[in-house]
Amino acid sequence: MRFDIVSLFPEFVAQLAAHGVVGRAGERGLLSIHGWNPRDHAEGNYRRVDDRPFGGGPGMVMLIDPLRATLRAAREADPAPAKVVYLSPQGQRLTQAKVRELAALPRLVLLCGRYEGVDERLLQAEVDEEISIGDYVLSGGELAAAVLVDAVARLQDGALNDAESAVQDSFEGDGLLDCPHYTRPVEHELGSVPEVLLSGNHAGIARWRRQQALGRTWLRRPDLLDEAALSRADRGLLEGFRAQYAAALQDAGEDA
Repeated sequence: MRFDIVSLFPEFVAQLAAHGVVGRAGERGLLSIHGWNPRDHAEGNYRRVDDRPFGGGPGMVMLIDPLRATLRAAREADPAPAKVVYLSPQGQRLTQAKVRELAALPRLVLLCGRYEGVDERLLQAEVDEEISIGDYVLSGGELAAAVLVDAVARLQDGALNDAESAVQDSFEGDGLLDCPHYTRPVEHELGSVPEVLLSGNHAGIARWRRQQALGRTWLRRPDLLDEAALSRADRGLLEGFRAQYAAALQDAGEDA
């Protein structure tokens, strides 16, 4: 898969491509990342890429022509069809379902805005989709682009050392949160590893993990349960978790 990232900070793009899962996927030939600086396509001595907004107000707005020329160059750099995504707080929320959709594409061109944003005419003419990583505002689209690239990269076949890691992540499969995980040592001043995980009983471990995933989703993201298709067995596990949770709260209150 190929990413073309339009950003005023090419060094950011280079760093993104060099580390972690993204870097490993690049080394394995599973994806490539290419940076495009709009200043390289701007005219004049100052290579200007922004100007004041019509109607007044604070900040600056990115100009049409440098971005349009940059997007054209990015598209022409590879014959594969490219979807252009603008990272914006006004876009569709990035979800794991959307990540899976994007991961199936051959190419993505990511447009990173700055200042007060981008001239609306450019967005209407050149952008296929706007995506947001959350209901908050960043100084630019670079961090959002990094989030999107990382999420998509880990779904490329062979990007992770253990393919099951992606399958078991939160929001994958049925959309529940992941269960808690433990490693060595078994005993620690902060607590002990649950006995079921040490039992070697694979069916019991799977049941415990499923119950914990259901319970954690109920505690932290109950909205996800409304969207999940829970089986009769799942509902039983969840009721068991709720009963255990209520008992634990009661015990804690009595000890206080």
